[in-house]
Amino acid sequence: MQPMNHDQAPGTLVGVGVGPGDPELLTLQAIRALRSADRVAAPAIAHDVPGRAEQVVRAAAPDVEIIRLVFDMTPDSTPGGAEARDASHVSAAAAIAGWLASGETIAFVTLGDPNIYSTFPSLARAVARLHPSVRIETIPGICAFQALAARSGTVLLDGTESLALVTALDGTEHLAAALDDPERAVVVYKGGRHLPAISAMLESRGRLAKAVMGELIGMSGERLEPVARGARREASYLATVIVPPTSRGGESAAAGTASAPPGEVP
Repeated sequence: MQPMNHDQAPGTLVGVGVGPGDPELLTLQAIRALRSADRVAAPAIAHDVPGRAEQVVRAAAPDVEIIRLVFDMTPDSTPGGAEARDASHVSAAAAIAGWLASGETIAFVTLGDPNIYSTFPSLARAVARLHPSVRIETIPGICAFQALAARSGTVLLDGTESLALVTALDGTEHLAAALDDPERAVVVYKGGRHLPAISAMLESRGRLAKAVMGELIGMSGERLEPVARGARREASYLATVIVPPTSRGGESAAAGTASAPPGEVP
């Protein structure tokens, strides 16, 4: 690890959101940041396995060279999972510390937005502990729930309605509390393996009929359908559920559903 030269301008770590998976949803600002950075890094589960964020960048900007940083993805529910993840964040930070100490700009790509359920904040904290003077910046990305709302024709919010964004990575506890307000739209991330339980919870609260889910949105293997239709099947980690508010009465929660591809979300 290279110590910071205090006579030299500090480096910059930029978290770049690349959207949910469709390369066409990568913003012009994101592409400009990737091409102007000294180096571009992407999270991966192994050095020889490209991550999904890397795949998006390669499709949208094949001229950009990418360095893989290995991150442990063990969930908190697994013994030692949190410790393993923290150690991988420290290791990734150490891998780019020398470049940052030399004043370079490092762009780190992440699916969706770097400030929403992303690996980037943990990496940024680890970098800041090593080099407190490094600048930390982020470039926003389109989120999976926004893409799902557009693809399914779901009006996510209207009037004075509010939104709760929760994760079901470790179960449905957070979802139960979010569903209590009928004027609140609820978005569920990372709940694919709990989809049957999510469906049962929505049905018990009368909120199943308008709920939609999207899996691997914009990627190979994409699936979009009403939650009620796919309730008995688990989905992947990259699954998103939208539960519109119930306070709209008899009005449809989906305006423009004709824009959805045939056979997906009716």
